[in-house]
Amino acid sequence: MRIWFNKTFSTISAVLNNLRQADSSGELTLICSHDHSTASAFLAADEYYLEPAELKGGAYLEWCVDFCRQHNVTLFWPGKEAALISRHHTYFQAIGVQVLSVADYDTLMLLHDKALFYTDLNPEVAKAMDFIAVNNSDEFDDAVKTLSATHETLCVKPAVSVFGLGFRVLDTRRDSITQLLKGIEYQIPLHELRQGMNNTPVFKTLLVMEHLGGHEWSVDCAARHGDLLYAVQRKKSELPGHGQVIDNNAELHGMVTRLTAHYRLNGLFNIQFKEGVNGPRLLEINPRPSGGVGMACLAGVNLPYIVLQSVKGNAIPQAEIHYGLKVSEVNTPVVLRQ
Repeated sequence: MRIWFNKTFSTISAVLNNLRQADSSGELTLICSHDHSTASAFLAADEYYLEPAELKGGAYLEWCVDFCRQHNVTLFWPGKEAALISRHHTYFQAIGVQVLSVADYDTLMLLHDKALFYTDLNPEVAKAMDFIAVNNSDEFDDAVKTLSATHETLCVKPAVSVFGLGFRVLDTRRDSITQLLKGIEYQIPLHELRQGMNNTPVFKTLLVMEHLGGHEWSVDCAARHGDLLYAVQRKKSELPGHGQVIDNNAELHGMVTRLTAHYRLNGLFNIQFKEGVNGPRLLEINPRPSGGVGMACLAGVNLPYIVLQSVKGNAIPQAEIHYGLKVSEVNTPVVLRQ
């Protein structure tokens, strides 16, 4: 079976390594492509190829179909342009290629924009934090005033973002030079942010939210078209360098199960939660493998292999999750391929 992973985040290496560990018969050929010749994922692949960096949209879709045909791909596990590809499974089915998409096109686009996603979210499925989406300084002022009436600390984040980029806690006491000298991260002085809006009166959607100050969980999931197969909860320590604990929070499991069914999620994906004064709240659904999926697999469940068996229509292997296990990652020096 020839499985192709196109351009995606470097964390796909953990997926490739876990698939290889489970492939005792040697039936899998893992193919990886990227537009950088030194992509670290190449080290975990059987075959690796360069992608044309300039292609996107329909042109990239056509290139993907041609790549599958030329390299006899059996299963396409997309990263780049995943939403567009999910809309055109028939292009690949016509040449005998199966595509593994986490959700349909409309759902993937919804998950991409957190303002739309939070608005769409049914609180009976899962609870998100209090938020207000804004696009200008007046809306920002109103949002801060409204949310400050019920929440002591607020934060902001762009509606479209990955890796937490743009997330900041609003600091009402210190200025930026004090934050800089004290090494305070992920905070921004409220008055300085507001002053900056004078130069940008209209901006892309920004979420003003209650700040969730408690524990954070990252839940790595394997599912088959809305049916949750396995979910491994990683509870993150609030202290740097103290690892993560494989948790078994019933409230989180219920939300994960309902979210998976409601959005008919499929394959390998990640759901993140954080605890506030009123309990855990949903942060986001990442329709791709997480950066910590390798740690999740240490709990006794090879999630990529579970997904592969689901795709192949095989019986799902039974595995026991080792709750309470403490896990972490270490950096390993490597020589990149040229």
